[in-house]
Amino acid sequence: MALAVIATTASRARADVDWAKGLVTAEGIGVANRSAPTPAAARGPARRLAEEAARKKLAAQVGGLAVASGGTVDAKRKKDAGVKQAIERAVEEAFVVAADPETDGSWKVTMAVPIEALRLALAGQPRSVTAAGDAGPAVVVVMVEGAKPAIGYQVGGLAAATVFVKEKDLPAWASGAVRVKAKGLGKAGVIDAAVGDATAATLFVVVAK
Repeated sequence: MALAVIATTASRARADVDWAKGLVTAEGIGVANRSAPTPAAARGPARRLAEEAARKKLAAQVGGLAVASGGTVDAKRKKDAGVKQAIERAVEEAFVVAADPETDGSWKVTMAVPIEALRLALAGQPRSVTAAGDAGPAVVVVMVEGAKPAIGYQVGGLAAATVFVKEKDLPAWASGAVRVKAKGLGKAGVIDAAVGDATAATLFVVVAK
């Protein structure tokens, strides 16, 4: 009976995508085994169940994310075994952003996968670093018409990390960043913009108009 309750409860966990924070998050619930001698004894297995449930939700959610060049993450990983393994590794390495224990030994855990980790998994290679390292601006705000949130945009010829926000929701930490207006949005997820000294280490905050 306890296992049935665990499975039912875990299936109600949800996954969400926050393009502004660059995270895919999922909530998992692990119900304490009622036959455990104490809540403390039940807590460890329940925590593992909660994390496993969250990872399963993450795996399902990331598959539906759009890729800037076309298609979805799921379509890409079905075509390429290397990409599939890299995506699975990114999900396996998801980190805990919140963990709430219950008095009976149960847990509710929220875990996250960075969208940047998924981008690198799809690229099949680590982020490139030039001799200049990260000497360019840390953040560049790009104003562009028609860009929808997706993984793997190229901005000004650079394949770099991106987040997507509405202008009214521009975070305070980006308020003083360099702003550029894109010339246009090309095919295959290419944003035509003059980004100056930006590098592959720059975070591009995309404001879609």
